[in-house]
Amino acid sequence: QVQVVESGGGLVQPGGSLTLSCSASGRNFKFWAAGWFRRAPGEEREFVGATSWSGGLMYYADSVKGRFTISRDNAKNAVYLQMNSLKPEDTAVYYCAARGGDYYYITAGDYDYWGQGTQVTVSS
Repeated sequence: QVQVVESGGGLVQPGGSLTLSCSASGRNFKFWAAGWFRRAPGEEREFVGATSWSGGLMYYADSVKGRFTISRDNAKNAVYLQMNSLKPEDTAVYYCAARGGDYYYITAGDYDYWGQGTQVTVSS
């Protein structure tokens, strides 16, 4: 059984920053690729960014490129999503997803494990 947990959501003003954290744990689940997705109210789930296990491969959606950055600390079994220059349209529930492998994956169906989501609200 693999458990994925996100944290760090909250309310932030436009132009502000927020960092989300994600951890994935389970027996023999060590080398995992991670993806971030989001779902705004009334919208479809949207890919945000992804990283390979090593962190050497990353990919971002055009809508967040240059504003969001993924990093990871494998010693802490954690992946982070640093979000800068936040806009009201970034408001959504953000999900972390995990799967084994040292590549990046941009399709939700490629992931085996999902967190419960964390709410990010960008509003003045």
